[in-house]
Amino acid sequence: MKKQNYRPESISHVKLGIDVMSESAFRQIARHRVGLVANPASLNSILEHTADLLYANQDKNFKLVCLFGPQHGFWGQTQDNMIEWEGFRHPRYNIPVYSLYGKHRKPTPEMLKDIDILLFDVPDIGSRYYTFIWTMALCMQACSEIGLKFMVLDRPNPINGIQLEGPVLESSLSSFVGLYPIPVRHGMTIGEIALLFNREFGISTNLEVLRMEAWERKLWFDETGLPWVMPSPNMPTLDTAAVYPGMCLLEGTNISEGRGTTRPFEIFGAPFIKPEILVSELRRRELPGVLFRPLYFKPTFNKYQDQLCGGAQIHLLDRESFQPFMTSLNIIDTVVKLYPDQFQWRKPPYEYETKRLPFDILAGNSAIRVLIEEGSSTDKIVNIWQKGLNSFTRKRKNYLLY
Repeated sequence: MKKQNYRPESISHVKLGIDVMSESAFRQIARHRVGLVANPASLNSILEHTADLLYANQDKNFKLVCLFGPQHGFWGQTQDNMIEWEGFRHPRYNIPVYSLYGKHRKPTPEMLKDIDILLFDVPDIGSRYYTFIWTMALCMQACSEIGLKFMVLDRPNPINGIQLEGPVLESSLSSFVGLYPIPVRHGMTIGEIALLFNREFGISTNLEVLRMEAWERKLWFDETGLPWVMPSPNMPTLDTAAVYPGMCLLEGTNISEGRGTTRPFEIFGAPFIKPEILVSELRRRELPGVLFRPLYFKPTFNKYQDQLCGGAQIHLLDRESFQPFMTSLNIIDTVVKLYPDQFQWRKPPYEYETKRLPFDILAGNSAIRVLIEEGSSTDKIVNIWQKGLNSFTRKRKNYLLY
């Protein structure tokens, strides 16, 4: 196969970690046997896949030996949530593709035995429940245990690197949607959060982060010039990513979070909800940066498949003032008050958790659900995590690269 030459005709002013590596002729991995963790969004600024770039440019200086894929698959082939997939042999490269969302969530020594360095190039969306950072953490642990180098090709936090929100995870609620105590919206790039994991939580692997160029903390993804590619099947737009740090909480309830529609997490509801009544109550709360529109929808899969649901769509008016976690608490609180006999907390299991309620696991806090049930104001609920969030904010400063 003819080698591809990196072509810098991108309209982007931000250079991703893979762009930087390509422009340097892959010198960072010279004389190494390489494994790569990637998914369909592991693309450079002109939509070339990192695996294709490595395969096409390998020579006596480095060799692509194996691939790994996170939740939803290396090719994004598993649409619905929490569907496992099995590894396979790549039909073109003729190398193994290992699943890290099946029998194993953490690479085994057998998977890693033929490589010298494990590259990680998977986009994050800046939210604790998004599992790709936890796949990264487990990969870092696996590399630490056998003395293997781990390198992150850094990518933007698409919802900016400034705003933080939500409770810091209680250690007793650790799961695959939150292994370590970080807040729901962490305001870090995937490389920065790798640095934090490595030192603060004792992974201590041989870690290198290949920094981006020209990225600034204030930037939202649509300000980078980079093309938006869905990082997972239910993350179609940047607006979806912006609401996700709150709206994913609905997975812990019997309210549909819009999976099975074309705007998951932006659309929500249930068969028992009257859209106009719901929206009237939500608008009365005057939540910042957002407007709700009543609608009906019929999910094609997941909760309430093929059932008519009443609900609403979130429309962002000002994403700088919008608070996704606080907004979603208000949505849940409103439904609880309007429909106390129909609303339910989702029962276990959730991500192999068979005892703890999914909402508590997602919130990462054992008090929030109880306070909602007691009818406490959302302002009071928000106040319970502020001290922990302030502490994390101070700790986070030690790992910021930009």
